[in-house]
Amino acid sequence: MAYNLLKGKRGIIFGALDPNSIAWKTAERVHEEGGTFVLTNAPIAMRMGQINALAEKTGSEIIPADATNEEDLANLVAKSTEILGGKLDFVLHSIGMSVNVRKGRAYTDEKYDFTTKGWDVSALSFHKVMQSLYKADAMSEWGSIVALTYMAAQRTFPDYNDMADNKAYLESVARSFGYFFGKEKKVRVNTISQSPTPTTAGQGVKGFDGFISYAEKMSPLGNATALDCADYTVSLFSDLTRKVTMQNLFHDGGFSNTGVSQEVIDEFTE
Repeated sequence: MAYNLLKGKRGIIFGALDPNSIAWKTAERVHEEGGTFVLTNAPIAMRMGQINALAEKTGSEIIPADATNEEDLANLVAKSTEILGGKLDFVLHSIGMSVNVRKGRAYTDEKYDFTTKGWDVSALSFHKVMQSLYKADAMSEWGSIVALTYMAAQRTFPDYNDMADNKAYLESVARSFGYFFGKEKKVRVNTISQSPTPTTAGQGVKGFDGFISYAEKMSPLGNATALDCADYTVSLFSDLTRKVTMQNLFHDGGFSNTGVSQEVIDEFTE
């Protein structure tokens, strides 16, 4: 059901790859709620994914951009405001990648140039995106910027590897930049700590299927889906959450506050 929550609002959505991705679901929901946007992803990701179909479905333009490249980002911001006809009201950062995970390297055996690349793509890029928006004065007052994160920033999940460090950095950037964006531009910055979700990126983590089943058993409401996350993101883009900023918001069916569930106890006492 649509409520016109984003009627007249403009933005940029980073990271839509295929229909499994949270960014893809968010783009669909934003479109349903009356928002208009530019889609962007790294050129290599665009070749791998199906972003053209999403652009056609939502009447959106695509601007390729490497989120680690300041020149690309400056161009993206300038072209987006031109295409959309004004300042931006929302931005979604849905980007994450670990070369160490892809290459099967353990956390205790990181290749540090892999680590640096993953940090740049997954975490520092959030600062670069916001700095580009800030310097261009591209955000409207009461605009909203959201990035996706995971609870491995606070608790240890062994196979999440260096992505846990990246997410911790990402959340810190949201708080720090959120202060300046709020004080000076009245722009909100938040992160959503989402349930394990079977996206293309998520399924690359070792033991993912077992972990998503465990999280389902632990969460009183069950795991939040990609579509659930898209709905939550829409609420953060809307005017209904104008005073929510610098927060890491857990969207995980209660997993983050559950010590143990009866279902998990039963697994060990059978």
